Amino acid sequence: MGRARFGTDGLRGVANADLTAELALDLGRATARVLGASEFVVGRDTRRSGPLLQSAFSAGLATEGVSVADVGVLTTPALAWLARDRAVPAAVISASHNPFEDNGIKLFSALGTKLPVETEQAIEKELDAVGKAADRPRGARVGDIVADRQGAEEYRKGVVAALEGRRLDGLHVILDCANGAASSHAPRIFESLGARVEAVFDQPDGININDGCGSTHPEVLGRTVLERGAALGLAFDGDADRLVAVDHRGQVADGDTLLALFAIDLSDHGQLPGDSIVVTVMSNLGLRLAMADRNISVVETPVGDRAVLGALDVGGFSLGGEQSGHIVFRHLATTGDGILTGLLLADLVVRSGVSLAARVTGLIDRIPQVLKNVAVLEPHRLAEASEVWRTVREVELTLGTTGRVLLRASGTEPVIRVMVETPDPEAAESAVQQICAAVETALGRPRG
Repeated sequence: MGRARFGTDGLRGVANADLTAELALDLGRATARVLGASEFVVGRDTRRSGPLLQSAFSAGLATEGVSVADVGVLTTPALAWLARDRAVPAAVISASHNPFEDNGIKLFSALGTKLPVETEQAIEKELDAVGKAADRPRGARVGDIVADRQGAEEYRKGVVAALEGRRLDGLHVILDCANGAASSHAPRIFESLGARVEAVFDQPDGININDGCGSTHPEVLGRTVLERGAALGLAFDGDADRLVAVDHRGQVADGDTLLALFAIDLSDHGQLPGDSIVVTVMSNLGLRLAMADRNISVVETPVGDRAVLGALDVGGFSLGGEQSGHIVFRHLATTGDGILTGLLLADLVVRSGVSLAARVTGLIDRIPQVLKNVAVLEPHRLAEASEVWRTVREVELTLGTTGRVLLRASGTEPVIRVMVETPDPEAAESAVQQICAAVETALGRPRG
């Protein structure tokens, strides 16, 4: 990885190879210098490399005189919530939905939002100077690192307050915690509201995070909900900033479905500012058509929660998100929060007296959409890969006005994401295969 470069969701890489303790230490020092804060809150998810990288990053902060509150294993949105509530910057050591070998460092401002791009660039620049001779704090001016076990309870109280005193008494819900940061927290939060909770994939061992479970693999949860007769299943990812749901039939409701459901509910109660929601280019055309039928406008942004949050703030809107299940309730939070989303969904089901299955049936008439991730050696060369874009133009001509193609480099993994949407599923599959082949040829296929 060389010196750190921020992607769409912080800094990520293979732990102890790309993202080393040395780099984390230097990043902590550079971050302290640029932000100039005297205090910082730091937490992590359940990856084996988490304590290593958290210790190094925190040491870098302390080296520059910053006092660190170590909140241990906690979800990414909880760190964002604590940052805003305590008015101090925060960091979480996590690679979200990535495999356990990866890890990352996400930074939040004292407002609970991601740092502006300009600030991230300033931190990157400061990394080049961090090893040069400079006066360091000494004695009592050295930052201390103190275990803070109150953060989880502070977050629990904050997220529960979103239900405004309502409860979930008797609701049978199964939580898939992805063997991640939600494992120690989500079940307690739902139980405190009276729900009948069964947790699965809630035994993290450092290497099983996101492994065949969680929001990217909800199939097992679907079967479990059916087998145990639960009313609802909720699947988080490793750091619990995403959520996908499963109804009592075992059918998955992804981010698009949940956005439509929440938008209609908020609109019906006069709580959807501008009668608008914010989505990314990845959202299915069916969502846009469903919202149009309800006279709800759709604002489209590039992929990434930073883009979604920016559009929410500019437009004064309250609801936005991504097909992946990263949903932002801007009037309640500063980032996507899987536990908050799950609570609000469970609350919607309870207070409406209508099952999730009944509410989502016929809600969205989806246009067939095929998405493939292509692992490549040089994803950064996508923009200049003329043969790839020639193939894309040929596919677009074939699909005509009834289809669309989306091609982009992931901001979190060394892959190119290829998406084709068209009423003909066979045509969509064929088009994706054609583009994927061109991408592999132009950008190189990894060995093995």
